[in-house]
Amino acid sequence: MNHISPLELQQRLAQIKLLALDVDGVLTDGGLYYTETGEELKKFNVKDGMGLKLIMQAGIQVAIITNSTSPTVLHRAKKLGISHVFLGAEDKLSVLENLCQQLHINLEQVAYIGDDINDLPVLKAVGCPLTVADAIPENLSVAIYVTKKLGGCGAVREVCDRFIFY
Repeated sequence: MNHISPLELQQRLAQIKLLALDVDGVLTDGGLYYTETGEELKKFNVKDGMGLKLIMQAGIQVAIITNSTSPTVLHRAKKLGISHVFLGAEDKLSVLENLCQQLHINLEQVAYIGDDINDLPVLKAVGCPLTVADAIPENLSVAIYVTKKLGGCGAVREVCDRFIFY
């Protein structure tokens, strides 16, 4: 499923300054939970969180870019120390381009993990397009690396480990 060799992947990852992520289907399993009062809840994977902390400690910046407007995303990002958080992002590529200008990096220095159709323009634009095992077929065909794990089930940690341990 992966479209480049492990060595080529490591060479690309070595150039990355920013890992940007979608939330639903990437940091979560895509399931939505609601309380009886209508409050939306999301389940995050603790191993993904540790992976993100590790790559931030290694000097790679992390951004969350999601169409979701759920406050739970802000709480999770704050707990992990992620300061670049964009909720309600309908045009994710424009959001990412603006962030890259602020950070003085280019899209070739960005890895992005996205699982659904609204992530496709970003995946086509960045230097390191990544996706999860249960992504839509269009994303699977564009990604240079597809995780073995499903979204919300350690897929982000799998990518983070590639940055650090390979």
